[in-house]
Amino acid sequence: MADVELYEEIKEAQRAGERRVLATVATARGSTPRGPGAQMLLRPDGTFVGTIGGGCGEAEVWQEAMETLADGAPRIVVVDLTEDVEGDDKICGGVMEVFLERIAD
Repeated sequence: MADVELYEEIKEAQRAGERRVLATVATARGSTPRGPGAQMLLRPDGTFVGTIGGGCGEAEVWQEAMETLADGAPRIVVVDLTEDVEGDDKICGGVMEVFLERIAD
């Protein structure tokens, strides 16, 4: 997904007065699927454009983003990819901090 598509959707949402949540990787330490600056834009119906890396880390951010969509409070989500989840090793082994902000109100 090109950044242009993400920014075009933000402009359209602003014109229509529709809310979106922008998730941006702020920091990354160790091995992570995406680096700082990677973005994902979430819609009220739960769909999104862009990616911050996929998998369980992205799902964790998605869940927090739905909270930001509802209450408007910005958040920083720490995605720890160093520990086992349900007996499976995580592939990356790093830690990302993802900033969530509601935009296009």
